[in-house]
Order: sequence, then C-alpha cells, then structure tokens
Amino acid sequence: MCLGIPGQIVEITDTQKKLAIVNVAGVKRQVNIACIVDEQHPPLACLGDWVLVHVGFAMNRINEEEAAETLKLLAEIAAMS
Repeated sequence: MCLGIPGQIVEITDTQKKLAIVNVAGVKRQVNIACIVDEQHPPLACLGDWVLVHVGFAMNRINEEEAAETLKLLAEIAAMS
C-alpha cells in the first residue's frame, strides 16, 4: 500500500530537473514534479498546486479541499496513536 501526503508547491527550484519545494503540513521538502508536468502544465505553472507526495515525488495534483480533508484525517489518525 502506498501513502501520498498532501502538500503545496511553494517554489520551483530547477525547471530542467523538475524539482520543487513542497510545504507538507508546515515542513518544506524538495520533491520531483516530473510526474505532474506536461506541455500544457510546465514546471513554472505548478507553483501553488496541491499535490500528493510519495517517496520524494509529486504523484498527482489534487484540489485544495481534498488536500485539507486528507490532512485532517491524517491528523486524526496520528492523534489516536
């Protein structure tokens, strides 16, 4: 099973290597955005996007509401343990 954590792209650090900084629940991490870019949505257009991050890769874009709900559920799970 894979777990994707929602985060927001806050900075594009390298358009050639498709690297960005993503804010995941207040923690900023560098991730690879190659899986979510294409000709219609180049790296610089990803700034501000909400994405699901798994092992250092932004796997797909999600909307802000879906990100908020997922973060809420993850916080509830963490509070149970």
